[in-house]
Amino acid sequence: MEIRMEKCKELKQKPDQKHLGFGKYMTDYMFVMDWTKDEGWKDARIVPYAPITLEPACVTLHYAQETFEGMKAYRTAEGKIQLFRPEMNAKRMINSNARLCMPEVPEDMFVEAVKALVKVEEDWVPSEPETSLYIRPFMFATESALGVHMATAYKFMVICCPVGAYYAEGINPVKILVEDELVRAVKGGTGFTKCGGNYAGSILGQVKAEKMGYSQVLWLDGEHRKYVEEVGTMNIMFKIDGEIYTAPIEGTVLPGVTRDSMIHILRDWGYKVNETRLSIDDLMKAGHDGKLEEVFGTGTAAVISPVGELRYKDDVITINDFKIGELTQKLYDTLTGIQWGKLEDKYGWTVEVK
Repeated sequence: MEIRMEKCKELKQKPDQKHLGFGKYMTDYMFVMDWTKDEGWKDARIVPYAPITLEPACVTLHYAQETFEGMKAYRTAEGKIQLFRPEMNAKRMINSNARLCMPEVPEDMFVEAVKALVKVEEDWVPSEPETSLYIRPFMFATESALGVHMATAYKFMVICCPVGAYYAEGINPVKILVEDELVRAVKGGTGFTKCGGNYAGSILGQVKAEKMGYSQVLWLDGEHRKYVEEVGTMNIMFKIDGEIYTAPIEGTVLPGVTRDSMIHILRDWGYKVNETRLSIDDLMKAGHDGKLEEVFGTGTAAVISPVGELRYKDDVITINDFKIGELTQKLYDTLTGIQWGKLEDKYGWTVEVK
């Protein structure tokens, strides 16, 4: 793929790496590529980060034909920059786009675009502990025409921002509210895709949880309101009686890259991982019986988020005395060790940006 480069007239001052927060500081450049029905993908370019000009009748503003991904670049102690399983993000975007009737960004083009932008922005990849460069590939329809249909023009873009730890206070346990009225996804819907509408529809549940003093929402299935599925921005896993339980990938749960990586590692360590439906009643009973040993969310942004309390209706359980579990900590240390190059990558998951 030929990528043209347009230089910035003036580069931005980089933020203090010790106070990056998450998603606050955008880098100097962005990758942009256009698609039209007649020409396909064209004009791949890296240009200065700037506002996007859209027609008021742009179909995405009215009908939300949009998908995105989330991934990171890491700087090792030796100064190398590496990505983590970028091909999985590419494949997931292909599946998301297919569900929303959007053109495919081929896997090799997706990875090449990400690598090219990260290479240009390598000085933005932070070196402080627990920091990384967050990468946001996204795609949306640009056709100007009112009417629900597959658009005739799209834009694929990639932007980046240096980030610190997702939770500034560290990986301390959080309190989760089980949502028993609203639903996030149903079979046949878009639950398995990474599209903005899934997240917009979850905000009301999040607002409700926060008003009650909880950090996140645990969603139940949309059909029976019975089986646990995922948290607002993460997949979730439960250690019950020495075994791991997590919702299966059957169309309503996002196929998380971190989720998949954790399952690989856990099985390598000899744990039985059950990708199966787990009812909220059985989960709460396990908590009361002392069999629910650890609960943790998994995702690119936070990597792992331990859960210390679950509330379902008026029933509340505390997990592991509201402390991070031994397995949760070990998983976090292992995966981040691979990502930052501190541990051997025996899975071949990391990809160096050269």
